Amino acid sequence: MPGRDPRSAVRMLHRDERGAALVETAVVLPALLLLVLGVVMVGRVVQAQIAVQAVVREAGRAAAIAPAANVALEQGTARGHAVAAGHGLSPEDLDLMLDVGTFARGGTVSVEASYPVELADLPLLGAIAVTVSGSHEQRIDLYRSRAAVSP
Repeated sequence: MPGRDPRSAVRMLHRDERGAALVETAVVLPALLLLVLGVVMVGRVVQAQIAVQAVVREAGRAAAIAPAANVALEQGTARGHAVAAGHGLSPEDLDLMLDVGTFARGGTVSVEASYPVELADLPLLGAIAVTVSGSHEQRIDLYRSRAAVSP
């Protein structure tokens, strides 16, 4: 159309772009929500992993400084559950295993733990649970007292 003004073509293009922001938002918003849900999910799993590592480390230390093997099992388990509760984990769901071995100077105390992280409360994920686990070995001090120390 040779008689048309070029400015009118620009105006027509400008009019045709109305509502484009709404369409762009409708396209980008679901992807953005999935990204946010993914970040929240990864954050919860990482927080639980850090907590389980703290549980096994503290349980191993409590068991290694105990005066006897039976006390080591009790103190290690109690300390592990206390640390789990302090980190916001449910002690009932925590699977904590301590192995004191021969419980002699220079020996080791082994601790393993696992915890299921429930993600069912996040939308669009369904009933997903991720299990995080940790292990730790704590050496029993070579120069500790031979006699059992009563508290």
